[in-house]
Amino acid sequence: MTYPSLLKVTAAETNVITETQTPPIFDEIEVQSRWFSGNFSRDHLSNHGQKISIISPGEWNRGAGPDFINATIEVDGEIRHGPIELDLDSRNWELHGHNQSKYFNDVILHIVINDGGPAFFTRTSNHRDIPRIILSPTEVSSALSRPRITQALSRPGRCLWPLRHMAVADITCLLRESAKHRAQLKAKRFEGTAKLHGFSQALWEALADALGFSANRHPMRLLAQRLPIKRLLTHDPKDLEAIIFGTAGFLSPNLHRTAPSDSREWLENLWTRWWKHRSKYEFAISRTPAWSTRSTRPSNHPQRRLAALATAALQWPSLSKSARQKPPFEKLSKSLSSLSEPFWNHHHTLLSEYIQKPFRLIGKSRLEEFLINTLYPLRLENWAEFEKIRAAAPNQKVRRCCERLF
Repeated sequence: MTYPSLLKVTAAETNVITETQTPPIFDEIEVQSRWFSGNFSRDHLSNHGQKISIISPGEWNRGAGPDFINATIEVDGEIRHGPIELDLDSRNWELHGHNQSKYFNDVILHIVINDGGPAFFTRTSNHRDIPRIILSPTEVSSALSRPRITQALSRPGRCLWPLRHMAVADITCLLRESAKHRAQLKAKRFEGTAKLHGFSQALWEALADALGFSANRHPMRLLAQRLPIKRLLTHDPKDLEAIIFGTAGFLSPNLHRTAPSDSREWLENLWTRWWKHRSKYEFAISRTPAWSTRSTRPSNHPQRRLAALATAALQWPSLSKSARQKPPFEKLSKSLSSLSEPFWNHHHTLLSEYIQKPFRLIGKSRLEEFLINTLYPLRLENWAEFEKIRAAAPNQKVRRCCERLF
C-alpha cells in the first residue's frame, strides 16, 4: 500500500464523521497572514464571473481602513492597484460599516470565506461594486495546516486496520512516503511565499515561525510579514532591535522604571531608538499581535524569541546566502547556534533579573526543527542527508500519532 492510497482509504469515511461537527472557526488575522504568505491559489473567479489573478497581496495596513494596502490584481486582463479587505463573512462588510466608510472607497477586492450569496453585494459609500472572491473552508483549513478531523483524539484511528496487516518493512516504507509527502507540502508552501515576496523574505518568515514554538508561531510570522527583512535592513543596525520590539507592542515610555537597576539604561535607550521609527511602524491596538505567555518556559518567552530574530537580522545577508547551500547546512547551523547579544545572553525577558551564566538564543533542538521543516523539504534530492538527522524526543503530536496508528 502506498501513502496516497492510504489517504484515500482513510478519507472515505471522513464525511460520516464530519456530519456531526460544527463548521470550522477561523482566526481572521491568521487567515490574513496565510493569504499574505501566498498559501492560497493566485487565480480565482469573482462573484460576477470575472477572472481574478493576484499579482501582489500588498502591504499590511497599520491603521484604520482595509487589511492590506498597495496590492496589485488583474481583473479580466485589467491591472488594478489598491487596498484589499479580507473578512470571514461577506456580511461583515456592512456589519462593520465598511460600506459607509471613506477609508474603504478604494478597495479593489473583497475576500471572504462564508459568502452571503448572489443577493449580497460589496459596495462602497460612493456606490461602487467591488469584486468578491471566496476561499473555501477546506482550502483555509489546508493553508492553516488544520487536520481534516478537528479533534484527533488519542485513540485508535482508521489507519489502524490497514497497518495491522502489513509487514514491518512495508510500514517503514509507508512512513517514509508520508514524511516525503509532508515535506513536499512544506516546500510548496515556502515556494508560494518565495514567488510573491522572494526567497529572503520567505526564509525570514519561516525563521520567525520556527522561533515562535507552538504558542507564538502565528504572532511571530505576522511580525515578520509586517517588518519585511528588505525594508528592515534599510535602517541603522543599532535600531533593528528597537523596531522589532516596538512593532511587537512590547515597549512603553515608562518600561525602564519598572526594570531591575542594571537594565534601566539599556531599556531607556531601546525606547529612544524606537521613538524615531514609531510613526512608521506602530500598529493600532486592534492589529497588535496576540502574544501568549501562559505555560511558557522563560527560555521560550516571546520576548526572547524576538531577540533571537533581531540578532539574526543583523547577520541576514550571510544567513540568507548560507540557506541556499546544500544540506547539511553546516555554515548556517553554526551561524544561528552562535547568535549572541550582550543583554539577552543573561536575561529571559525585558524585565527579568540578570542571570550570571550565559545561555544561547537558539538551542540545538529549535535549530534542527527549523532546518527539518523549512530547508530540507526544499532539497528532497538530498533525502539521505535528511534521514541522518537524529530524532528528537517524541512530542505530543508524535505520541498521539503513534497511539492512533499502532
